[in-house]
Amino acid sequence: MNDTTQRPELPDHLSIDPRSPHYVAAVFEHDVGITFNGKERMDVEEYCVSEGWIKVPAGKTLDRKGNPLMIKLKGKVEAFYR
Repeated sequence: MNDTTQRPELPDHLSIDPRSPHYVAAVFEHDVGITFNGKERMDVEEYCVSEGWIKVPAGKTLDRKGNPLMIKLKGKVEAFYR
């Protein structure tokens, strides 16, 4: 498969929330994958490779503004394009 478009470099800290200062729209034009402790995770909302953490929703729990409640998990984080 030939990909003719140039992909931007994945940042060290990335969030899928457009209100976050760590949101980069150009990255989300491509499919991004996250590996956490050797397993691929599909539910990651935010990650930081250098600090070694991800934020994932805590089940169906919502905060008072109606957003999913996030928990931070620490471990080895790797980001890649699929």
